[in-house]
Amino acid sequence: MSDECPAGCCPHDGTAREAGCPADLPQAPLPERAAHLYACRALSTYKIAAITGTDRQRITRLLRKAGIAIKPRGAGRRKTRTPEEEQLDEFMAVLYLRYRMASTQIAGIAGIPGRTVRERLRARGVPMRTRGRWNREDRVTVSPDDLAALYVEAGLSAGEVGSVLGVSHRIVLRSAHDQGLPVRVGGPPPARGPSQIELLTALYADPQVRRVLSRHGIPVVKEAGPIWERFPVPHRLTADLVISLYEGCGLSLHHIELITGRPAAAAGALLRASGIRLRPAGGRSPFMRRWRKDAT
Repeated sequence: MSDECPAGCCPHDGTAREAGCPADLPQAPLPERAAHLYACRALSTYKIAAITGTDRQRITRLLRKAGIAIKPRGAGRRKTRTPEEEQLDEFMAVLYLRYRMASTQIAGIAGIPGRTVRERLRARGVPMRTRGRWNREDRVTVSPDDLAALYVEAGLSAGEVGSVLGVSHRIVLRSAHDQGLPVRVGGPPPARGPSQIELLTALYADPQVRRVLSRHGIPVVKEAGPIWERFPVPHRLTADLVISLYEGCGLSLHHIELITGRPAAAAGALLRASGIRLRPAGGRSPFMRRWRKDAT
């Protein structure tokens, strides 16, 4: 530490300079005290705010007004990582990827803030899940073999299949749609339903759908697979987009999910908020009837 105060405004006398800068100046005005703590004692704005009982943003403004250069965020931090830090990052990645724990849960185990957990996982190249209580990646699904055996071959209803497998009938129906299995309205099951790739091909081949997608800048993603893999970043839904697809093109909520990446429930909520009455559950959507008619 040099004899002269780097802040240039702290009320040091000659004796204080010779003895070195004091740890704090509690009796000095807040701007001079903050400048002393930051420039002389090299404390961060967070620590100064805690010491003075002042908002950190106010401390930053006072320092800038006093002509003190604020260091970039993270300046002066240790650049090399210790083996312990590497082991902790690897441990957190295992908890996040293998055990599907949330960053807040990992933070409680690691003893660091949740934001720091997410930053360190991103720095390690770990793909982050979408935010929210129910992540798209964590959706409960039913295996194709169970669905084929119980729903298609045995002819059980979605509710009965759900009771056997311990899930709701909505999960059974959604899984059947995603896997391209025949979803029946009632009566005997049809011979087969459209596979996901057939349905995607039909959706993207429809001129009305393509015009709406082009107008809203939505990319064409024809590859089949889980929705969170097809759309790592789902497209933002607007009332105009959803109404155009639902009423103008006759798509179902599931169809809208397939070509935007947003959950069907989100599209339905937006339609209801816009005053659009949803079609009754069951039966074919206008798009499916139009497609089947054109295919025959």
